Amino acid sequence: MEPQLLHSVTDSVATVVIHHPAKRNAMTAAMWRALPPLLGTLAADPAVRALVLTGEGGTFCAGADISTLQGSPKEAQELAVAAEEALAAFPKPTLAAIRGHCVGGGSQLAAACDLRFAEEGSLFGVTPAKLGIVYPASSTRRLVSLVGPATAKYLLFSGELVDSERALRTGLVDEVLPEGELGKRVAEFTRILVSRSQLTQAAAKEFANGRTDRDEHWAGLARASGDTAEGVAAFLERRQPRFTWTTSD
Repeated sequence: MEPQLLHSVTDSVATVVIHHPAKRNAMTAAMWRALPPLLGTLAADPAVRALVLTGEGGTFCAGADISTLQGSPKEAQELAVAAEEALAAFPKPTLAAIRGHCVGGGSQLAAACDLRFAEEGSLFGVTPAKLGIVYPASSTRRLVSLVGPATAKYLLFSGELVDSERALRTGLVDEVLPEGELGKRVAEFTRILVSRSQLTQAAAKEFANGRTDRDEHWAGLARASGDTAEGVAAFLERRQPRFTWTTSD
């Protein structure tokens, strides 16, 4: 099978699989280009309420497949940044499910997700210093927001790999699961995500990403959508709420 991004939708969760096992799921130029339009299609699908990004087999993503990146390093970097920004802008919750290596461009994609769950034994690295590449400012800011300036500098200055324990301790990942348990935990957690208010999630994502001037906008949507009334009624009636607002409304 050619290197590609595979996707499926099950129980309101879209799963995107980085599929290039011959090169530890390194991203080709075509794969970088394919990610933004794929995310646009999934974002517009009202059946999708959350997204999981993962890699084929035992590796998340070993970075960029340099052999396919023709042209200047700047052009190659622009492809990666465009894909990263499209993932960060996805309007619904995103979760990276990580096994094995999550390095270079793979770490960019994982950092662009809202949450990161990893299997024990996974390895993480931000490696531009090994290639003499200037890491993009937007990617650097995103990394700093996750792990703080000291750890970001450690990763960027050294290019060294860190294990899942250190990744958890520094905030690079949110949960670490024993071998064989990652898929089960991701399925369990995404079931929780899709049961919650998409309106609450969308507003929280916008605020957490730095836009904090739209309180009234979101409060008005909450009132008009009926989700707040439904949530309160469900709580009082001791039942599961049936939220109806979607990002396409």
